[in-house]
Amino acid sequence: PDALDRLAGVLEALPGPAVFPIHPRTLNRLVDAGLIARIEAIPGLRLVPPVGYLDFASLIAGASAVLTDSGGVQKEAFWNGVPCITLRDSTEWVETVDGGFNRLTGMNPDSVAEAISSVAMPPERPAYYGDGHAAELIADVIVGEHDRRQSEGAE
Repeated sequence: PDALDRLAGVLEALPGPAVFPIHPRTLNRLVDAGLIARIEAIPGLRLVPPVGYLDFASLIAGASAVLTDSGGVQKEAFWNGVPCITLRDSTEWVETVDGGFNRLTGMNPDSVAEAISSVAMPPERPAYYGDGHAAELIADVIVGEHDRRQSEGAE
């Protein structure tokens, strides 16, 4: 209940419209904690059922910022060039924080509000996780190995 109360405070600190794809288990916990009415009353907050990957990726790509506690979503935000605010005190993706693409705020409404008010992406994104050409490099290696075997007379 304490964590859910902090979540409600974070959501109340949002300055504008937001979409919250809420997991049914989280929704049930909010109901059980008596917090759902408080969250549903937040102006501009739209609660939606969980969405599939493509719809979620579209939400991220169209966002001005992403708030998450998920490591995977932190990387998706980076790949989409969308600033990320991580509602944790630490992350496994420290390079995104060090590079200015991700801010750690924990579940502190004041820290979240400050992060949102100053959210911006650095002008260039390093290729922390590759440059998008891995499949081409793999194909080149496979073709090269095939060509080497052919030249040696092996099949």
